[in-house]
Amino acid sequence: MRLRHGLAALAIASPLALAGWLWLTMLSPFTYERPGHLPPIQEGPHRVFVYGTLTHAPIRWLVYGRAGEPRPAVLEGFRRRGLDLASCGECEVEGLRLSVTAEELARLDRYERLGIRYERVRLTLRDGTSAWVYRRLPEPAGGDPG
Repeated sequence: MRLRHGLAALAIASPLALAGWLWLTMLSPFTYERPGHLPPIQEGPHRVFVYGTLTHAPIRWLVYGRAGEPRPAVLEGFRRRGLDLASCGECEVEGLRLSVTAEELARLDRYERLGIRYERVRLTLRDGTSAWVYRRLPEPAGGDPG
């Protein structure tokens, strides 16, 4: 009987803990404050090239509230290196091109920890369109930037 109660408590607590963690990391005002040196976000739409977790529709839905209508895209001259992109003359990275509003771009900035873990730069995709791309900031001497 005790085991059954313990399993029931775990079954209830696990989704609640996950929901709390998702809220804390993606929506709460407590874990990210946009650095003051960053320029304000202009009105959209904005094109964003994504190549990692944001290629998955459920992640986009959690981060900015919808899966959107992504288009396949290729960024030439780069290769994936862990969580970042590295310059590589003959390489290319396959990903998705998203179209987002200014508010959604702000939510993506929060997810990527813009100014703390990543910078957002404009690069040209294979099809000639320009898009924002998140690039990992260099780690400060002594460890992870955040």
